[in-house]
Amino acid sequence: MSKFQSHNFSGQKALIRVDFNVPLDSEYNITDDNRMRAAIPTINKVLADGGSVILMSHLGRPKDGPTDKYSLKHLVSRLSELLDGAKVQFATDSVGEDAQQKSAALQPGEVLLVENLRFQKEEEKGDENFAEKLSKLGDLYVNDAFGTAHRPHASTAVIAKFFPGVKKMFGLLMEAEIVAADKVLKNAEQPFTAILGGAKVSDKIELIESLMERAHFIIIGGGMAYTFLKAQGKEIGTSMVEMDKLDLALELLAKAKEKNVNIILPPDSVVADRFAADANTMTVSNDHMPVGWMGLDIAEEAIDLFGNIILGSKTILWNGPMGVFEMEKFHYGTLEIANLVANATALGAYSLVGGGDSVAAINKFDLADKVSYVSTGGGAMLEYFEGKELPGIAAINS
Repeated sequence: MSKFQSHNFSGQKALIRVDFNVPLDSEYNITDDNRMRAAIPTINKVLADGGSVILMSHLGRPKDGPTDKYSLKHLVSRLSELLDGAKVQFATDSVGEDAQQKSAALQPGEVLLVENLRFQKEEEKGDENFAEKLSKLGDLYVNDAFGTAHRPHASTAVIAKFFPGVKKMFGLLMEAEIVAADKVLKNAEQPFTAILGGAKVSDKIELIESLMERAHFIIIGGGMAYTFLKAQGKEIGTSMVEMDKLDLALELLAKAKEKNVNIILPPDSVVADRFAADANTMTVSNDHMPVGWMGLDIAEEAIDLFGNIILGSKTILWNGPMGVFEMEKFHYGTLEIANLVANATALGAYSLVGGGDSVAAINKFDLADKVSYVSTGGGAMLEYFEGKELPGIAAINS
């Protein structure tokens, strides 16, 4: 049993760092509450034990202090609903008088949400005084914000030093994220296939190098595939390409060959005459694209090739879409890969989906419950897989 699960929170105030960085529309309605839902089991455990909960989070990137647009007050009613109608109090600051008074008066079974941490410049600076003030709000510290674990901020890392020994721990979501990532990173059953998509090779260099030590196959789709194809001398029309990364792409291909890792590139594409939802499209071989056309999705041959590999895999990591899946005409490749990952999971493979766009895709296609684990932390998961130590994890483990 984990440290969190075995702890009895009765009569204690748990100060929990959550990741409630959720998207809001122009009317301040939450358009995707997955991150909030993910934290509910942790909150409920503390309340069920007879403890009280003080929640802190950031929202967006406020540049100039408090802004209505980024206030966490917009989350209160939804949070109350997710907690089965429990009353959620709100403090109009994070370390000021309102937060101090409300946290001091908090009774067992009650929940307090404090205002956006990033309204204070000290949060992102990792300011120790600010972290100490925050620490005074609770009796113990629970980090359940995997999405910000790679940031050395006051509330995600620095604060832990004010909670010695047993007074700091991971929440249930953070524990689940680490277990899922380690299953792929450290205990992957072979064959292990990584599926990488997205726009740029430059964003994924360290990830590819790290995966070469572990994966049997690295499937590459999305915009980044065209940089590899161009490096191999193929004619890719006006497809996205990082001209300054062509040598690097060739180096990565050579390094993979040395390590007996198969980097698999798409043999064909759905191309468009312009980047638009109503563009003219056709399917072409990636050996020679017509001049003036751009690749915006993988096509049938690529789906078949990738599919055979995915269905034969025992461990699958998926990070990044196969095309511009937000547009109807170019979502098919990503949808098919999502279905294939779901099918492989049904056949007994362990599948981890992470990174903002792949998570958005798996949710859009209603397949989240058909894969083994969907990570809530895009950038954090990426850095974890690159082999970096995440400050939010290190602070609890130290």
